[in-house]
Amino acid sequence: MAEFYTVRHGQASFGAADYDKLSDLGWRQARWLGEHWRMAGMGFDRVVCGDLLRHRETAQGICEGLDLDVSRLELVPQVNEFDFHSVMRSYGERDPGSVPADGAPRSDYYRFLKKAMIAWAGGEISPAESWPVFEQRIEEALGMIGDSPRGSRTLVVSSGGAISMMVRQVLGAHAETVTRLNMQIKNTSVSRFFSGSGGISLHSFNHVPHLENEERQEFITYS
Repeated sequence: MAEFYTVRHGQASFGAADYDKLSDLGWRQARWLGEHWRMAGMGFDRVVCGDLLRHRETAQGICEGLDLDVSRLELVPQVNEFDFHSVMRSYGERDPGSVPADGAPRSDYYRFLKKAMIAWAGGEISPAESWPVFEQRIEEALGMIGDSPRGSRTLVVSSGGAISMMVRQVLGAHAETVTRLNMQIKNTSVSRFFSGSGGISLHSFNHVPHLENEERQEFITYS
């Protein structure tokens, strides 16, 4: 069998003009994960990530911690995150009263995104990328990643929504599973999958072994 590990990007710049870049903490989270794997004697035959900046920066940080050559990185846009701005904007146009006010707490935005994703999955709104198209490209990504040589190990750096869709497809779960999982995936958390002739199976989900000691628990984030 082959195996692959998905990693959600490090903490992004929530509330900044450009969300699609890592915060200083996001960089540290990525390097810590790479260092954790290096000390555990872990290596990867292939490193792929989406082509969003936060994906590339996270992969770079992990590679630095692992002492891996960053030039090995493969960009795979199929594992990019869905356009959550488009999804929220589309839902806000349908229900303007639900849009969080300027300066609202982060929790209000998460609740709004959850409602928007449920409406998106149900075909009630029409953002730039439809739900079936999102499903299809993640299915294509899983096929590409899962079709790896026997005994190989692949690292996949992506985002919460894309990883949640991978888990949902592997488990054959209901569409709403994507929304529920997306809200709980930690930054730089690791999920492990096996692939073989019988398909892809999920081994573990949403672990942060590099952040679970007392000195680093305060650095566990979700944005």
